Amino acid sequence: MNILVCDDDKEIVEAIEIYLQQEGYHVLKAYDGEQALDMLKKNEVHLLIIDVMMPKLDGIRATLKIREESSIPIIILSAKSEDSDKILGLNIGADDYVTKPFNPLELVARVKSQLRRYTQLGNVSESNETVYQVGGLMINDDLKEVTVDGELVKLTPIEYNILLLLVKNQGKVFSIEQIYENIWNEDAIGADNTVAVHIRHIRHIREKIEINPKEPRYLKVVWGVGYKVEKN
Repeated sequence: MNILVCDDDKEIVEAIEIYLQQEGYHVLKAYDGEQALDMLKKNEVHLLIIDVMMPKLDGIRATLKIREESSIPIIILSAKSEDSDKILGLNIGADDYVTKPFNPLELVARVKSQLRRYTQLGNVSESNETVYQVGGLMINDDLKEVTVDGELVKLTPIEYNILLLLVKNQGKVFSIEQIYENIWNEDAIGADNTVAVHIRHIRHIREKIEINPKEPRYLKVVWGVGYKVEKN
């Protein structure tokens, strides 16, 4: 991932670069707000770290301009620690605020947190992850994780496999027998008890992923036919 670091103090930029490179990030560098805007136009940037006090174009005004076109995470650096400055930075669109002097390891942790949040929102996907998303429901099949509106949901392996089947086939209606056959790779004939268990699994899934299971946003019943996850 590409991270743009913008500060008129070149030593600070170089120090941040060293720590980010150790974590495997590619670092782009700028030394004033105008350079930062130019770099953003010419490169794919996944996160911006920008100082407030800089020549030509300060970090606050640069952030305002960036927010007109981009939703990338922005972490503001500033020597000012007053609450009013932090509030201003966050109000104009920054995602986080770090006061100088700072612990580089803490900055790296904040970078990771913002990137994780950014990828979960679906703005960018990790190239090595398989992610399926329907509205606020997201399944990361590599990590075997399910989140709803950013909150982790714990499912049993069978519940997970049922939900994954339906999400991967958005809009398609599956009978309970078809769900059983897809999960177990065998005919549902003579498996009435297990099919009944699958119906309970679906009820449990709805209780876990829906705000109101009686009025589901995701896992819908098609009466007399089966179940489906609505298309995004």
